[in-house]
Amino acid sequence: VQLQAFGGGLVQAGGSLRLSCAVYGVIASSYWMGWFRQAPGKEREFAAAINWSDGREYYADVMKGRFTISRDNAKNTVYLLIDSLKPEDTAVYYCAARHIDYNEWFYWGQGTQVTVSS
Repeated sequence: VQLQAFGGGLVQAGGSLRLSCAVYGVIASSYWMGWFRQAPGKEREFAAAINWSDGREYYADVMKGRFTISRDNAKNTVYLLIDSLKPEDTAVYYCAARHIDYNEWFYWGQGTQVTVSS
């Protein structure tokens, strides 16, 4: 399984951005797909996750309201829509996958840079 995140870029504060994560290989229904981010000088943090099978969503508390995760099973793609972007959203965003029976996020994409200007 390989994950490829893309869609980042330079955006102005207040704008929106949709990140995509293409999944190459076989992701069984028993997987969670997630988005994480790592800001400069900070640890990587969890943003959101979605169950590949039934679409259940989870968000980090600080992401609720502005972040929306979704998936398109037919396109093998997971999305993260970020609204009302703030400069503090500047980070490298990573997609990841884990089996539902394990806590470890085993598969990782290479990350896509999001820079929000004030």
